[in-house]
Amino acid sequence: MYQKYREYFKLNKNILIAFTASITISAVIAHILSEQADYLNTTYTLIVDYVVYFSTFGALYYTDNRKKYLLKSGQIDKKRLQHDLIKILTSLGIAEVIYTIIRWTLQYYLLTTDYDAYLASIVSQVISTIIYMIVVNLSVKMTRLYKNEN
Repeated sequence: MYQKYREYFKLNKNILIAFTASITISAVIAHILSEQADYLNTTYTLIVDYVVYFSTFGALYYTDNRKKYLLKSGQIDKKRLQHDLIKILTSLGIAEVIYTIIRWTLQYYLLTTDYDAYLASIVSQVISTIIYMIVVNLSVKMTRLYKNEN
């Protein structure tokens, strides 16, 4: 059974590691910027969240998949790579829109109800991440990103 879902496990592992890094850094930034207006704190924290998340996720995803697109000749299978990139970007893009709306709104709400900035960041990111994970996995399934994998 593990072989059948191996690619899903790798994708989810990469997402969770990237979110762990981004939750940590975002909470620190939210705390540092706690004297800023709530909407600025929320916006800056979200920007840092994206930079850390995509840097970490991109590096991990590349590391896990760099050999997947190599032909026996050593050349890159550009057609397969392009096809899969469109599917993964579509899946992540849909989830990112939902994540951004939920995270920004929830963090802003928590800050306006006098939560500590770091706690508002952590709570909003954890809830948004759970929803993000559900949406990404459903989107990957719908786009059939791993349809040819065993």
